[in-house]
Amino acid sequence: MEFRIPVGTWIDGFFDWLEDSFSWLFEALRQLFIWMFDAVDWVFATPPALVVIALVAVAALLARGWKFAVGATLGLLFIMGVNQWDNAIDSLALVLVAAFLAVVISLPLGIWAARNDTVSKILKPVMDFLQTLPAFVYLVPALGLFRIGVAPGIIATLIFAMAPGVRLTELGIRGVDKEVVEAGQAFGAHPRRILRQIQIPLAMPSIMAGINQIIMLSLSMVVIAGLVGAGGLGGDVAQAISALNVSLGFEAGLSVVVLAILLDRFTASFGKGLGLYSRWRRSYVAKKEADQQARFDAEEEVARGGRRPVASH
Repeated sequence: MEFRIPVGTWIDGFFDWLEDSFSWLFEALRQLFIWMFDAVDWVFATPPALVVIALVAVAALLARGWKFAVGATLGLLFIMGVNQWDNAIDSLALVLVAAFLAVVISLPLGIWAARNDTVSKILKPVMDFLQTLPAFVYLVPALGLFRIGVAPGIIATLIFAMAPGVRLTELGIRGVDKEVVEAGQAFGAHPRRILRQIQIPLAMPSIMAGINQIIMLSLSMVVIAGLVGAGGLGGDVAQAISALNVSLGFEAGLSVVVLAILLDRFTASFGKGLGLYSRWRRSYVAKKEADQQARFDAEEEVARGGRRPVASH
């Protein structure tokens, strides 16, 4: 007697019910994802490629310094030189939309889990499941609910990439020194103010690491998203696999590497004090503190009647 648990049948029935009951919602989400993708793609695709490269070089100079600016320029010129610019822009738009949505969902969930043990216990196995389930599996229900195109690629990327954002946000907030939080409570600060002005700033390195991982995982899904009609560099890689086109595969693959390095370095630069912007920011803060101290000293002198105590000889 053959024993078999019909898990696939149950899941298939569940998604059929979802499609029948909430088709209007999935169609609305599909249109929203397409609109967001088109908007981001338009921002980067409308200007000439050299203008975009120049702007990225300036941003790289401000973020990390001249070495990163030179490297970013050379990398983008390479993408342009192998005729993958349009595909790279499409892939970048998909990654940015999916990463933005993943951050919007994962950060509040991470904060909620850090402040509520019950929520944390529920989310941990869910995040484990999302991280260990093979990425290709996400494409099956995504195709059924959102049809072929960029929308299933975005939703699959979003689900696949959000787990580290939740984990590292919770880890960062739970890792804040309890004495600092207690000091805020002792001064009568509201819990929302403690979260906004104490916990989140101190947890920012961990939160930024989570955002960095979200972007990297989103970019790793580019090739898989190309299999469902999302286009971009993933579409060329999928085409190269089907046609055994080694040159096309390497050109698209190396372009993905360039995008990955750029996005990784940009997100990692936040909070590290690198680049011209951080130097200008430090100079501005130091000048502002000096002005405040001078104003405080002047007010203190006025309060004393404008006279300083005479030193005895």
